[in-house]
Amino acid sequence: MPALSTALDPRSPRFAANAARMAERLAEVQALQAQVAEASAAKAARVAERGQLLPRDRVATLLDRGSPFLELSALAGWGMHDDDGRRTVLGGGAIVGLGQVAGRRVVVSASDASLKGGTVSPMGLKKMLRAQEIARENRLPVVYLVESGGANLMYQSEMFVEGGRSFANQARLSAAGIPQIAVVHGPSTAGGAYLPGLSDYVVLVRGRSSIYLAGPPLVKAAIGEDATDEDLGGALTHARLTGLGEYLAENDAHALALARELLGALPWDEVPPPAAHPEPLYPAGELMGVVPADEREPYDVREVIARLVDGSAFLECKAEFAADTVCGHARLAGHRIGLIGNNGPIQPQGSSKAAQFIQLCDQSGTPLVFLQNTTGYMVGRAAEHAGAIAHGSRMIQAVANARCPKLTVVLGGSFGAGNYGMCGRGFDPRFIFSWPSARTAVMGGAQAAKVMEIVGAAKLQREGHVPDPAALQAMSEQLRQRIDRESHVLFGTARLWDDGVIDPRDTRRVLALCLDTIAEAGRRQLHPNTFGIARV
Repeated sequence: MPALSTALDPRSPRFAANAARMAERLAEVQALQAQVAEASAAKAARVAERGQLLPRDRVATLLDRGSPFLELSALAGWGMHDDDGRRTVLGGGAIVGLGQVAGRRVVVSASDASLKGGTVSPMGLKKMLRAQEIARENRLPVVYLVESGGANLMYQSEMFVEGGRSFANQARLSAAGIPQIAVVHGPSTAGGAYLPGLSDYVVLVRGRSSIYLAGPPLVKAAIGEDATDEDLGGALTHARLTGLGEYLAENDAHALALARELLGALPWDEVPPPAAHPEPLYPAGELMGVVPADEREPYDVREVIARLVDGSAFLECKAEFAADTVCGHARLAGHRIGLIGNNGPIQPQGSSKAAQFIQLCDQSGTPLVFLQNTTGYMVGRAAEHAGAIAHGSRMIQAVANARCPKLTVVLGGSFGAGNYGMCGRGFDPRFIFSWPSARTAVMGGAQAAKVMEIVGAAKLQREGHVPDPAALQAMSEQLRQRIDRESHVLFGTARLWDDGVIDPRDTRRVLALCLDTIAEAGRRQLHPNTFGIARV
């Protein structure tokens, strides 16, 4: 397999400008992520007084020391609901990610009780649903670290119906033979009481856990009964009377140790030790300078591929045909993959080329990695006469129905139906990540503004009015600003259009972890039953 050469000059002023712009965008994302962690740690003294661990410390204690943890959707809900995107950044009120516990790869979903008492917001719910989807697709155990006041009632209309899906998911995961462990560190009330109830194993913390459908005030109001938290659903109540809990711990650390021991006792495959694989010929740091500072300037996606794949080796398919759509085979951390990348808009011939390559990878079960940077499918008379719709539909059919695992990284533009053909969120990639330079929208802001200006002028003329150029320009400028704002990577990641914004330099590591997870899932044998595990 031939190695790619590079035309990138890391000493050039152009590279320096590109890298500086990427660093600026990355710093914005990392500052917000740090803000979430700082807000979570702000109540450290109070938490310590109660003899508890902070939510992020719970996750760290649960995980195998020194093992990787890939946090997902760290900025879910940014700028939405109680998250104002500036002073109050909540990350969806939960910590979700892929990690290793007792040598097993798992999904971790932890309530962050330091943020709004761990109450669940609409985007926090979607973040949990995504975690369950990842567990199902990749056959991974789930560990829930629970301390939550339940759904945020201010947004109940946005959550109640969809919230039932989380319970259905739990029941179906159990029936599929995928174990779920709930460690209840504090309250788990109202609808949230079903989270431990539907888990396969429950670990309780003496004096801290409380699980009930209605708390003391509501019980008093509803039936006039006086009861304490412990009476209704404390740790001892559920350990001795109801049978809801399997294990009783003395404190947070003990509970997490029990969860680790439990996972270690299950006959579940362990993560194999990492094998050595050839590194790319070019340093990952150079990925910071690949994407131009000016988003309208093109670049060669092969420069990205050369810094991701083993030995920078890439066997390009149909290299001389439809060169603006790049397809080929490579290895990444030892995994055989197919790569599809964009060097501009997708031409009709490029659609056919990509569709054929997708089918070839599906035939052989080869995972596909999509590297998105496109303005979409080509428009205009020539493209339409060449069958843009028919060929584009063929590509969309192929990506929608391909059974092989699909992973997507949005490097730059993800506009129009190009987002669909290159396996955007709507086409269910196993994992999808964005670079800080990513932009996702139906079209660019400038293009949308010009379209509306032309359409608006034509409408006025049909109605017999003389268009006012200044008014039309003001209207189009307002639309341009709105679409530019809505296409920003932070706007998209807030709405879970991706699984997180990653540092370009980490792309190989992130893809390798995801490919490892997918490969392990393919080999894993589950033992499903009909209805999941019913509690006593």
